[in-house]
Amino acid sequence: MSSLLCCDSRAAGLPVPSGNNGSCLVLRSSSKPGFHLLMDSFEDTLRQLREAFNSGRTRPAEFRAAQLQGLGRFLRDNKQQLQEALAQDLHKSTFESEVSEIAISQAEVDLALRNLRSWMKDEKVSKNLATQLDSAFIRKEPFGVVLIIVPWNYPLNLTLVPLVGAIAAGNCVVLKPSETSKATEKILAEVLPRYLDQSCFAVVLGGPQETGQLLEHRFDYIFFTGNAYVGKIVMAAAAKHLTPITLELGGKNPCYVDDDCDPQTVANRVAWFRYFNAGQTCVAPDYILCSQEMQERLVPALQNAITRFYGDNPQTSPSLGRIINQKHFKRLQGLLGCGRVVIGGQSDESDLYIAPTVLVDVQETEPVMQEEIFGPILPLVTVRSLDDAIDFMNRREKPLALYAFSKRSQVIKRVLARTSSGGFCGNDGFMHLTLSSLPFGGVGSSGMGRYHGKFSFDTFSNQRACLLRSPRMEKINDLRYPPYSSRNLRVLLVAMEERSCSCTLL
Repeated sequence: MSSLLCCDSRAAGLPVPSGNNGSCLVLRSSSKPGFHLLMDSFEDTLRQLREAFNSGRTRPAEFRAAQLQGLGRFLRDNKQQLQEALAQDLHKSTFESEVSEIAISQAEVDLALRNLRSWMKDEKVSKNLATQLDSAFIRKEPFGVVLIIVPWNYPLNLTLVPLVGAIAAGNCVVLKPSETSKATEKILAEVLPRYLDQSCFAVVLGGPQETGQLLEHRFDYIFFTGNAYVGKIVMAAAAKHLTPITLELGGKNPCYVDDDCDPQTVANRVAWFRYFNAGQTCVAPDYILCSQEMQERLVPALQNAITRFYGDNPQTSPSLGRIINQKHFKRLQGLLGCGRVVIGGQSDESDLYIAPTVLVDVQETEPVMQEEIFGPILPLVTVRSLDDAIDFMNRREKPLALYAFSKRSQVIKRVLARTSSGGFCGNDGFMHLTLSSLPFGGVGSSGMGRYHGKFSFDTFSNQRACLLRSPRMEKINDLRYPPYSSRNLRVLLVAMEERSCSCTLL
């Protein structure tokens, strides 16, 4: 059966939306026969959101800023509760929760609040001679009611960062958090709506069946983060309504290590990023490509880094996370049989623990090299040369991120020039994600669309082309009207060439 979780909007100092008595729209369902009640309830919810959007409620900058301020208060007021939920879901340390979830989300809120009005401004464009007396600009308008589907590995970050963009752009939002990260889902469902205007925001809970039912409805934009298999399902559902979509997917992110590198420096940086969040990061280095000689130097350096980071028994380290659930644990346990384990390899199903692991003698055809690992396992694959490494990377699907380590800038530039990926970082792991000035997203099978910072605002905005012309001086238009002549065509073609001039009539 379907139930409604309610909360009072007055607690957040927000105006009470008309028509819903101040209760938030959080729909929870089971997969029992009464599931159709969720769809009935959601249709009403979706109708209310569309009415709110069509009323123009979300368009003023003041409204958008108020919602963003609410997100900031949510993060500040519930910081400890959020940290506890992340620890419960993924055994995340306070350090990792702060760095990768809370601080990044807060930074996105602050950036949007500082720049909201400038982002919203009409963007003037160049004109041709025929339109010199007119006003030409791009207006950033919201799409309408957007759906954001969230994964479990960074359940706060991957909820709030796109949500900031959707709200800043002036949309109404339906949020679908992951049912797998249950503790964080509970906070997003029961607490987050108290900080937002519930006439414009809804949280829908449930599993794959509910998500499938949700996707049968028409949205004005869909933002999905997850794996490629589900991404194809979401894209097919969006295609039925010709709904634009962003897909933030994963992939096998390669990491090339040149022979001239200091192995301990590489090991420190790679180990931290590979085992951060127990390896459950879509941009983590998924395998290393290096020469046999570098592998022999890198393995002991990786062992040294792992011991310094997590101690002689990593299972007792408070800094190492756990696998999200038994299903993913079993999958990862199966990958430990690939190649040869030279570091780690231990596992404890009762604790959902898999040790930081390094594999060598891995074959390209083995499962660990065919699927995204999404766990604390790092295969090392030997190559004969830089060209061999580049060919290896280019034979595979385009990754979400690509990494290269070398003391020689020409090597880094060569890898960058001859490969393709969603993001690239030289001589480090996924630090490019910390820059809101850089777009984040995939290419090919690793996704489509970009967000973070202003890119989030742009993603959730329709770039509306606008030209305002004067109703006067009709004589000028005689050149384009029949009967046509060669002379008028020549003059008109010249007039249609783009010119840079700031003069306008309107």
